[in-house]
Amino acid sequence: MTAMLRHAEEVLRGGRAAAPAAPGRRDVLRHVALLVLSGAFYGAVMGCFGGVGGTRALQPIYSGIKVPLLLLVTFALSLPSFFVLNTLLGVRDDFPHVLRGLAATQAALTVVLASMAPLTAFWYASSADYHQALAFNALVFGTASVSAQFLLRRWYRPLVLRNPRHRMLLRSWLVIYAFVGIQTGWVLRPFVGHPDGPTRFFRPDAWGNAYVNVAETLWKAVGG
Repeated sequence: MTAMLRHAEEVLRGGRAAAPAAPGRRDVLRHVALLVLSGAFYGAVMGCFGGVGGTRALQPIYSGIKVPLLLLVTFALSLPSFFVLNTLLGVRDDFPHVLRGLAATQAALTVVLASMAPLTAFWYASSADYHQALAFNALVFGTASVSAQFLLRRWYRPLVLRNPRHRMLLRSWLVIYAFVGIQTGWVLRPFVGHPDGPTRFFRPDAWGNAYVNVAETLWKAVGG
């Protein structure tokens, strides 16, 4: 556990961001382990809305599985197209460093999420409104994502100095990742779970237009 905490600190500080060497298997595994542990912790707290008695006892378990799954699936689906873009723009040789930065950023995002878990629990204790709970968790994920982007820019700084094309690629990654992540999150829902509904891993109507439904949820959260 101490080693994992030290790794989390190193990730948040952007350790070895300027190192040109390719990531070793150990680095990747440590990032994945940190992502799974931190993501599962926040997911478990996220699934505690409405209590954990009766059938609701399964929701923290489901959510604890689905938060790291969301990030890993989104990353895996986004990476191939981003690799092709790097190849087309002639910076494929830099991709090992890019991959290390992206993996570290994913791990950092979950560390930020885990640090905000007490705020989520406090919000649940203060409000019983389901749509507001969804909106608050969306805010938490947004905050963690923005925080992770600051770290990603630190990883990209030496790459941009080496080749300005990386600046455009960084923006492309953000667009690809956000687009895939929103839809993936919609397919994997529920993460919070309505306290008056059945507890299940997937909803029957998993597929649909995520962007339209997210806008409707936010509208309901503000009393629309």
